[in-house]
Amino acid sequence: MKKVILLLITMLVVPHFALTQDYRGKGRVYGNVYDENGKPIEGVKVKLYFPRTKSGFEVVTDSKGKWVAAWIRGGNWDMDFEKAGFIPKKISVELKELGRNLPVDITLIALQQAEKIVLLDELEETLRQGNKLSGEEKYQEAIGFFEIILEKSPDAYIVNMNIGNSYFELKNFDKAEEYYLKVLEKEPDNIHAIMAISSCYVNRGNNNKAQEWYDKLEFDKIDDPAVLYNIGTNYYNISKFQEAMKYYRKSVEIQKDFLDGYYQLGLTLLNLQHNAEAIAVFGNYLKIDPDSERAVQVKTFIEFIKK
Repeated sequence: MKKVILLLITMLVVPHFALTQDYRGKGRVYGNVYDENGKPIEGVKVKLYFPRTKSGFEVVTDSKGKWVAAWIRGGNWDMDFEKAGFIPKKISVELKELGRNLPVDITLIALQQAEKIVLLDELEETLRQGNKLSGEEKYQEAIGFFEIILEKSPDAYIVNMNIGNSYFELKNFDKAEEYYLKVLEKEPDNIHAIMAISSCYVNRGNNNKAQEWYDKLEFDKIDDPAVLYNIGTNYYNISKFQEAMKYYRKSVEIQKDFLDGYYQLGLTLLNLQHNAEAIAVFGNYLKIDPDSERAVQVKTFIEFIKK
């Protein structure tokens, strides 16, 4: 029997959730997950990972799209939001252990119809096995399972993304690009494949070529702060500060507590000698994160500008 399933494409970075609870502290954070029409989404897995201790846990949104994470330490947390039928989203948030954290509200975008495929029942299990191995960082083994799917179901072209992601994690960027291009052959506007190819060029040290791929994305249609940040950073690295400023600015307009965005926007404004605006941006950073090691650096920048 055949049935339609949705492929959950593995993220380029898959955090390993350890069994320890070294992340535990006195903090608390909550948020809401909505679809593109502003309706709450129930059953979204919210995976929280604390890089400092290499540990984490997950919670699930309720019928109102709300999730709550309690007893956490302060610092930078990675968060993944996943549900079948929606494009996964990954963010990083600086959280306080003492004091109130701002709500973390997220919008998930529904997968396009093109990302729905028909698989035989036995291939559904093959897909699960491949994703499981990828999550365990057994990327070469995962590739074997994904290739079986393509052999038996050639229309499942989106699985090329999974294979590309596996090669990317193996640092074989040439092979990764080869498989991302296979996705674009079928779906030329796939933003994830375009971003992934750009990342391949960044990792090969070719920022100019990476920028050619970033330029294929329409600025007005990009609403993911992480994507905007990555493009801005590539412009920053090739000293195109005016362009970098545009992308960083939009990233913090969308995600009001995006610390990395504020930090890089402030540095970009410094390079452009927009000192007054740099002070304002760094001030916004300190409203969210007044006490970290990087906050000390930000305060030093402000003092330097004011001299």
